[in-house]
Amino acid sequence: MTKTKSLIYCGLFTALIAAGAFIKVPVPVVPFTLQYLFTMLAGLLLGSKRGTISVVAYMILGLAGLPIFTEGGGLWYVFKPSFGYIIGFCLGTYVTGRIAEYLKRKTVFRYLLANLAGLMVVYVCGMIYYYIICNYVINTPIGIWPLILYCFLLAVPGDIALSILGAVVAKRIRPVVMQYLTDPKPIVSSVSEETAK
Repeated sequence: MTKTKSLIYCGLFTALIAAGAFIKVPVPVVPFTLQYLFTMLAGLLLGSKRGTISVVAYMILGLAGLPIFTEGGGLWYVFKPSFGYIIGFCLGTYVTGRIAEYLKRKTVFRYLLANLAGLMVVYVCGMIYYYIICNYVINTPIGIWPLILYCFLLAVPGDIALSILGAVVAKRIRPVVMQYLTDPKPIVSSVSEETAK
């Protein structure tokens, strides 16, 4: 039963990440999507292993041809400079989930620190991949300073806001999710038993 529950939750978060790629928040200069929010929550709520599985499944489905990336899908996407951020989502989700698993006190602030650690992994992977693809693969050179400006400084404020939101949401929801994943009895049965009493 636990494996079935895990599969359901992993599938749910894979679907949420795919949907998040198309939910754009229209802020000045650099609009951002909710993709990062759902990858981060996958790590916080499902743990490092299940959360990473959700994100990797999303990446594989997109590379297989499903149009679930922000600009479509297909194997050709690996040549897009922004694909490094998707790789970063996989690693960042694992880091965030791993830190959350070892937190002795589950506070909003500590969840936020876990989120920020994962966010840094996302940006490091994304920027390195962006630089390599632009300068050595598709021959559209980009310097270090423009890379830092457009791929980090202008984009990171929105993701920090999402990190705060994710920490608040995780504090409220994680206990329920973890209980559901580990409890052999379905929640509906437990509620029915309590009502009967």
